[in-house]
Amino acid sequence: MNSSPSSRPSVVVAELGPTNTGKTHRAIERMLEHDSGIMGLPLRLLAREVYDRVTARVGEGRVALMTGEEKRLPPRPDYWICTVEAMPLDRPVDFLAVDEIQLAAHRERGHVFTDRLLHARGLRETWFLGADTMRPMVQALIPQASVKRATRLSQLRYSGRHSLKSLPPRSAVVAFSADRVYELAESLRRLRGGVAVVLGALSPRTRNAQVAMYQAGEVQYLVATDAIGMGLNLDLNHVSFAALSKYDGAEQRDLYSDELAQIAGRAGRHLNDGSFGMLNTLPELPPRVVSSIESHRFPAVRSLIWRNSSLDFSSPESLLDSLSRAPRNSAFIRVERADDFDALKELSHVPAIREVATDRASVDLLWQVCQIPDFRKGLFGQHVALLRETFLQLSEGDGKLEQAWLSRQVSPLDDVSGDIHTLMDRLAAIRIWTYISHRSSWLHDAEHWQERTRRIEDALGDALHERLVERFVQRAARRSARRFVRAAASPAAGSDSPFARLGLLLGEVPGSDGAMTEEQFVQRVVDATHEDFQVDASGSISFDGEPLARLVRGKDRRSPQIALAEPEVWTGGARRRLERRLVALARDLVTEAMGGFPAESLAGGDRSAETRGLAYRLAEGLGVISLGEGREQWRLLDTESRERLRALGVREGQRFLYVAEALTPHALARRCMLTALFQQAPSPKGVPREPALGIAELGGQSARAFGYEVLGSVALRIDVVERLSEVLSHPQGARQAHTLLQELRLENGVRARVLRELGGRSGGAPVKRRRRRRGGGGSGAHGPPAHAGAHPQPRRSRSGEGSVQGGSPKPE
Repeated sequence: MNSSPSSRPSVVVAELGPTNTGKTHRAIERMLEHDSGIMGLPLRLLAREVYDRVTARVGEGRVALMTGEEKRLPPRPDYWICTVEAMPLDRPVDFLAVDEIQLAAHRERGHVFTDRLLHARGLRETWFLGADTMRPMVQALIPQASVKRATRLSQLRYSGRHSLKSLPPRSAVVAFSADRVYELAESLRRLRGGVAVVLGALSPRTRNAQVAMYQAGEVQYLVATDAIGMGLNLDLNHVSFAALSKYDGAEQRDLYSDELAQIAGRAGRHLNDGSFGMLNTLPELPPRVVSSIESHRFPAVRSLIWRNSSLDFSSPESLLDSLSRAPRNSAFIRVERADDFDALKELSHVPAIREVATDRASVDLLWQVCQIPDFRKGLFGQHVALLRETFLQLSEGDGKLEQAWLSRQVSPLDDVSGDIHTLMDRLAAIRIWTYISHRSSWLHDAEHWQERTRRIEDALGDALHERLVERFVQRAARRSARRFVRAAASPAAGSDSPFARLGLLLGEVPGSDGAMTEEQFVQRVVDATHEDFQVDASGSISFDGEPLARLVRGKDRRSPQIALAEPEVWTGGARRRLERRLVALARDLVTEAMGGFPAESLAGGDRSAETRGLAYRLAEGLGVISLGEGREQWRLLDTESRERLRALGVREGQRFLYVAEALTPHALARRCMLTALFQQAPSPKGVPREPALGIAELGGQSARAFGYEVLGSVALRIDVVERLSEVLSHPQGARQAHTLLQELRLENGVRARVLRELGGRSGGAPVKRRRRRRGGGGSGAHGPPAHAGAHPQPRRSRSGEGSVQGGSPKPE
């Protein structure tokens, strides 16, 4: 990533400004204009949110999600959404972005962000996003960077102090400890009927369920820690602070004005103004702090946290020395403390470890083990003991962790009983094992442990969400989280309603086993892979064999919309999450129809007009256009652009410009589904299975839209047309073309007309056969003409998925 093979220099852009300026949105848009990209986000929760946004644009088949504990890796991803620590820096991509770059000044994590600022680059373009306080440091460290100031889209105003009772709807109350969050949530529940809760310690599954409940309007209030300050997009009108100080891992301190602004800026999204204030248990904010927050002006960052990245693995002492090395640049401050360094320091004094860590490979392994995060944030000695045992097991025998030992650590966590605090403790613990399970080289059957730890984390997350709802949302103030149960639990006798069957599937009908909550079912859909859904030719989408939704007509064939089968059975939060996942599925279906052609990445402003125009036409044609539509733009392309399109599968055929994979049977089937959906009419019978159809069978519909070309009185599938045209382009191709047409079982006159349309010999038959017909016999000149009737019907091939087979009778 550090150097570009392209002749064009890599561009570095710094988009700096307050919250609600659209920085992340613009970075996503810019990334999608490139063929490949990586985005590094500061939080696992935010990474998942951006992943959801990107997959809703381009489908899940092109996007990977990588955090320390969660990996979703399709076979060939173009885009990677990651936490900053998990960014795969050895993977070359055209575009790279790091969000919230001001965290380079964070006392514990800052060294990672500083390293990305100094070393992480895209081959063509790199963006750093963050607060305007980073401007001097970016200009000093990357003088060639183009620094832009982003302007907030809405106004942010101070509204003074409020009581909990007088808070306006769509408000968030921010505290800085879990106990205080729960206390405030309980008070709001009594006053307002219900509240959602967001803490950094929640799993993404739990947080998403809580946020979805709030976003859908099931509750009007949110109580959160500063976890909402890092770019999470919420429909907030007002933010109220319940405290102005926090424990930062080293001491209890007052929040800086820029930290207050980061949180307050969550209020007012896009063009809607927002407000911030305090609970009336706190004093008024000083006027200078209010002014700086409203005007978004804060003291500049003057130093960044740094750690040496050139490490010496010859011994534990040498590694500690290299990690302790002081920076040479006065703009950097060596990181004061970090969990991995402290763990290494402790373990390097353990005799059993000193005996093993004697070479570079073992010291490197020791450092990897020390980087296992301590999500429990409890007794440090307890975490060090876990790291010690992990390293010693990896250093013995076959270099894998013992299965029985792993089971003893993980099994006690597979328990969804207990209160909120108990579940959160188990969630923190299982996250450690989820992290370890993704170090595949450390485990026997890593996939099994990844699945097991993920399942336990999911179950704990679901249970925690249920406990939070039970405790902080009054029943009268919310729609039941199991509302779909009542809709499906009492089907009429013999009912064939899809949701009667769904009720049975979910175990909601009395007497059935395996009961599943709405949240559990929705999460199964959200986590499902593309292959877990069934999509039929009419656009109906099923999951686990039961109808779930259907595609409906959008503005064009590439933009189908989603309609849940029975939307009223879902709560608002569940409905939003289902629709987001299904929108991503719809994008994948369109991509399949286009043969995987990434049209969106070719629409960027830095592409030539010819490339953009050609990409647009190919996208409109679902990967296929006539040469007449695209020949001029194709010929105007420069060599590099033409080769790039060829690498993406674009081919200049005899009659069409097309994406090779768009002419496969699967892609043609998707094309027909999308076309029928848009035209709101069923596909003609035999499409796309039959390689040849009579014009009458099209029923007046556009042959080209379904992947066919009209030639005389028949319509041939475009892949067949290209094959025939290619054959006829060769000097001795007439005989082979005639054979191919015979295999389609077309009558003589029809074959002749097709050959004339394709520019071949009109007679179609070899010279030898023409002489035999002149000799008399057979039908002769007085027999019935071969082409009788205005619209002769071709005889259909029985070759399944549109393949062409021989066996037709000879015309003599």
